[in-house]
Amino acid sequence: MVSLNPTPVDDPEARAMLAEYVAMRAASFPGQYTPAHPARAVFESPAGVFLVLHDDEGAAAGCGGIRRIPDGPAGVRYEVKHLFLQPRTRGRGWGRMLLAELERYARGWDAAELVLDTHHTLTAAGGLYASAGFVPIEPYNDNANATRWYGKTLD
Repeated sequence: MVSLNPTPVDDPEARAMLAEYVAMRAASFPGQYTPAHPARAVFESPAGVFLVLHDDEGAAAGCGGIRRIPDGPAGVRYEVKHLFLQPRTRGRGWGRMLLAELERYARGWDAAELVLDTHHTLTAAGGLYASAGFVPIEPYNDNANATRWYGKTLD
């Protein structure tokens, strides 16, 4: 059974997933991608959460987190970060499950909005976000790795 487990971002499993994510992004954007190494406190409740997805065999197969950022026009705002699934797991609905669980956490912390940034070449990710109710918004940060920004109002 697939599971989603809150995990400190500096835990060995979380680090391994983040290393795979960074390697994938760096390969997609040679000479352009600048990886970030998040501090543990950024993804600790109630500032945020970092989840590691475990597959049917119990192996780590993906990750993602949310972190509190400055409030937006709608109020309390969290940002989705480092959403990643190993290629072997894609197409099973696990990305949607991971995103929904991150949204559940944000709602539990009274978030009014979830936002994220991504790159236009990540078409599958853009499709996932759109199907989950995210819509294009104006840039809310100056992330050099991003070309698109999305938001979702949480009622």
